[in-house]
Amino acid sequence: MKKINLSELNKKNNKKKIILLSKINKYLNNITSEERIIWALKNLKKNFILSSSFGIQSSVCLHMITKIKPNIIIILIDTGYLFSETYLFIEELKKKLNLNLKIFRSKYSAAWQEARYGKLWKNGINGINKYNLINKIKPMNKAIKKFKVKTWFAGLRYEQSKSREKLNILSIHNKIFKFLPIFDWNNRKIFKYIKKNNLKYHPLKEKGYLSIGDTHTTTKWIVGMKEEDTRFFGLKRECGIHE
Repeated sequence: MKKINLSELNKKNNKKKIILLSKINKYLNNITSEERIIWALKNLKKNFILSSSFGIQSSVCLHMITKIKPNIIIILIDTGYLFSETYLFIEELKKKLNLNLKIFRSKYSAAWQEARYGKLWKNGINGINKYNLINKIKPMNKAIKKFKVKTWFAGLRYEQSKSREKLNILSIHNKIFKFLPIFDWNNRKIFKYIKKNNLKYHPLKEKGYLSIGDTHTTTKWIVGMKEEDTRFFGLKRECGIHE
């Protein structure tokens, strides 16, 4: 596919924008994930970032993208409530892949927030949303602003939850290009890539976790549960960053 005219995607004509995005995604659907990344780096606007939760399968996108663009900025949002295994996994991958890791947090510590608001995640969907706004959305917005981000890579996959079923490889998220190079990968393909490239899953996978977030809103998978049910007490799947 020839280099696209990005100005067409910035115009207010939503119909033309949708048609062009559809055409681009049709092309991207028929090439490999590595080819998708190369296409994005060549065609989409700088500056680039890759966000990572350092969750179950995070090593795949981190390895694949840094292999092509080694110094890409990796954004981690640290809520202060990650599992100890997650923090150790971050250190391991940072060293192994030589990651250009940038960490963002709320300006208020976890202890400060609990003193002021209590344990927000115990207050139903409204409490969870407020918690996510303070600890995830605002820090992510700060990172985007600081690095003047124009293209945002992420490792979301459509089979992970209903909320992700209608994802496309390329979309526009708050005037930023959002790019999901492995959006159509299944768990078997993830496993093969990890094995082939001598990578690891998050260590909590062996203990029955399918999706990893904060300690207080992540539960082990049990028979009968969907993957999305293991996050936020089944009330929602997304933390808000990708909504």
